[in-house]
Amino acid sequence: MSNEKDVHAGLEGLGLNPKEVAVYLALLTLGPSAIRKIAEQAGVNRGTTHDALKELQKKGLVSYYHKETRQHFVAEEPKALLNLLARKKQDIERAEADIRDLLPYLHALTRPAGNSPAVKYYKGYTGLRTILEDVLDATEQLPQKEYAAYSSSAIRPYLYQKNAFPSFTEERIRRKIAVRAIAIGSGGEMQGRDKRKWLTKDERTPIYTLIYAGKVAMISVNQDGVPHGLIIEDDGIYATQLLIFDSLWNSLK
Repeated sequence: MSNEKDVHAGLEGLGLNPKEVAVYLALLTLGPSAIRKIAEQAGVNRGTTHDALKELQKKGLVSYYHKETRQHFVAEEPKALLNLLARKKQDIERAEADIRDLLPYLHALTRPAGNSPAVKYYKGYTGLRTILEDVLDATEQLPQKEYAAYSSSAIRPYLYQKNAFPSFTEERIRRKIAVRAIAIGSGGEMQGRDKRKWLTKDERTPIYTLIYAGKVAMISVNQDGVPHGLIIEDDGIYATQLLIFDSLWNSLK
C-alpha cells in the first residue's frame, strides 16, 4: 500500500510541482470547493493555490463550475492521471522523432577534436548515467559489440544498484553487448553475455574503468560520497589501455 511520501513522489514524477500536488490532494479530499477552503486544506496561500489550480486545469486534472457568485473547483477522477501520462508519452515520442531528425545536422556542426584527446567530465548520478549510456551507444556500433572493464566493488553500487542506471545490465543484454570484466573486490556475479576474472579481493580500489570504442571512462566517488567521472576519447590511449587489459586478462585464470 502506498504511503503519503510515495503518492507525492509519484505525482511529482508526472510533472506536478509540490504545491500542485498539495492542492490536487486537498481537492480530492474535500470534493467540490471554493478556493479559500482548498488553500486552507492544502496549507498553501490563496495566490499560489490559484496558480496551482490553473496549471492543474491545463493538465486535465481539475475543472470548475459556478455556484451562485462563487467559483468552485473539482478534481477529476484519479484515472485522469493516466490520460496525463499518455499525453506526456506522446510528447516524448514526438520530441524523440524531432531530435533524431536533427542529429545529422548537429553532428555536421560538431567540431572534431583533432589530434588532441577529448576529455569530458561528469558529476553526480545523472553524469554517471550519461557515461554508461555512451558505453552502450558506442559499443553497439562495433562489429563485435564488446567492451572491457575493471569492475571495482567499491564503485559498482553507485552505477548499477543506486540512482545512476540500475537497469544497465538488462539493457546491455537486450542490445546483445558483451563485456569482459576484471573484478577488483568481491561480488560481481555473472549476468549474461559477460566474462569475468578476479584480480584481487581487495575492496579499496577507488576507480571503475571502462574501455570501449576508442574511449576510456573512469569513475570514482569523492570524500562527500558524490560520484563523478570522465571520458577520454583518444585512439592511442584507448589502444594502450586495451593492450594492458588484454595482457592482464590472459594472465589471469
